[in-house]
Amino acid sequence: MQQRCVWVGTDPLYQTYHDEEWGVPVRDSRALWEMLMLEGFQAGLAWIVILRKREAFRKAFKGFDPKVVARFTEKDVTRLMADEGIVRARAKIEATIGNARAYLKMQEAGEDFSTFVWGMAGGKPLRNAWKGRGDVPAKTELSEAYAKAFKQRGFKFVGPVIVYAWMQATGIVDDHTVDCFRHGVRHR
Repeated sequence: MQQRCVWVGTDPLYQTYHDEEWGVPVRDSRALWEMLMLEGFQAGLAWIVILRKREAFRKAFKGFDPKVVARFTEKDVTRLMADEGIVRARAKIEATIGNARAYLKMQEAGEDFSTFVWGMAGGKPLRNAWKGRGDVPAKTELSEAYAKAFKQRGFKFVGPVIVYAWMQATGIVDDHTVDCFRHGVRHR
C-alpha cells in the first residue's frame, strides 16, 4: 500500500484527489480562479465537504466562467442561496461574483491571471520537504503577498490561509510530506 500524506485518510474521493490533483501545477487561468473560489467557500469547513459538492458548485456557477459569473445579479444570488448542493453563504457567493469581476478587470488591464500567479512564485512550483503534517505552515510570506495583491485587485475571501491552501491545491507549492509517494514527483 502506498503511503500518502496523513490528512488524506481512507475516503476514496479524498485519496483520488490527493493522488491525481493536489499539488499538480495548474497553469490554466480559469482553473486557477475556480480553485481559488472553491478554497474561499471552504473557509471554516473541511475540504472534503467542498470536494463532495464540487460538481454542484460547477453547475451552480456555470462552469466557473468568470465572464458569466460576473454578470450574476441579485436573482442569481437568491437562486444560489436556495441551492442545497452548494455551501449557501451569502458573503461567499457575493464574493465569488465580485471576484469574477476583479478577474475580468485584470484581463482588461492586460494582466493574465495565470501569468500573474506563476510570476509571483518565480514561474515554477516551490518544493518543500516537510517531515510531518505539523511541519506544514498554515500561511507563508508568499501567501501573504498573494493575499495582499489579490485584495488590491478587488478580490475577497483571499486571506493568506485560504491562499496557502489554494497554492498547495494548484501545485504552486508542493507540500506532500517526505513519506508520501507523491513527494518530489516532477510535473511540467
